[in-house]
Amino acid sequence: MDVYGLIGNPVEHSLSPPMHEAAYDELGIEARYVTFEPEAAAPAIEAAETLGVAGLNVTIPFKQDALEAVEPDDLAARIGAVNTVAFAGNGPVGYNTDAVGAVRALEAHGVALDGEAVVVGAGGAGRAVAFGLADAGASVRIANRTVERAHGLAEAVPGASGHGLDELPALLAEADVLVNATSVGMEEDRSPVPAEALHEGLAVLDAVYTPIKTRLLSDAAAAGATTVDGAWMLLYQGVEAFERWTGRDAPVESMNAALRARL
Repeated sequence: MDVYGLIGNPVEHSLSPPMHEAAYDELGIEARYVTFEPEAAAPAIEAAETLGVAGLNVTIPFKQDALEAVEPDDLAARIGAVNTVAFAGNGPVGYNTDAVGAVRALEAHGVALDGEAVVVGAGGAGRAVAFGLADAGASVRIANRTVERAHGLAEAVPGASGHGLDELPALLAEADVLVNATSVGMEEDRSPVPAEALHEGLAVLDAVYTPIKTRLLSDAAAAGATTVDGAWMLLYQGVEAFERWTGRDAPVESMNAALRARL
C-alpha cells in the first residue's frame, strides 16, 4: 500500500485527505493519505523519503522552507514555493500545483487566458496565480494594498505590472479575468473589489472557499460575470498533484464530490 500525505501546521481540518482517498477508491489504488504537523519542513521531507512515502503535499507555513529539501522544477523555483513533493528515486522533486490549480479551474469553466488578468494580492497565493496566468498567456496586472510589493512581484512575472488597490476600477474596465488571491472574504461578508467595477464579460475566481459563495462572487454574479469559486482551485491543485504522483488521469468528478461534501 502506498502512503501519501500532507505536512503543515495546522492540518487537522484539511480537505485533502477525503479528496485524494476518493480518487484512490475510484481507481482501485491501494493507498492512504495522512496528515503530519512537523516542526520543520526539511527534516519531515527527508524522513518521508526514508520511510518510503510516495508523495507529499506541503501547506503553510512550510511552502517556502520546503525549497531547501527538494529539487524544484522551473515553475516552483520561479514562484519560490513548493506545495507538492514527488519521490522519484533520484531525490525529492518539488512542484507548485497552486499555479496550475488556478489555471485549470478557469479553463474548466471555459475561460480564455489570452487576455488581461488582474490578480489582487501579492502574497504566496498571488505569486503562484500571477506566474500561472502569465505562463498560460495572460497579461497580468497585480494589485496589492502595499503597492511596493505589487511592483516587486511584477518585476519577476513576465509582462506583468504592479498597482495599488485604488487602481482596480481602471484595471478591471479592460480586464477579462479577475482573481482574488487574498484572504479578504474568508468567513466574512466583505469583498476586496468595488462591486461597481465588475462587469459582464469578466471571469472572476475567488481563491477563498469558506464561505463557498463569497461577497465578491455574489457581486460578480449580479454584474453578469462568470464566477468560479475557490473550491475549484483547491480541487485542481489536488488533481495536478495526484496526476504527478501516479501518472494517471485523476477522477475529477469523484474528487470534486468528496471535497464539496465537506464544505
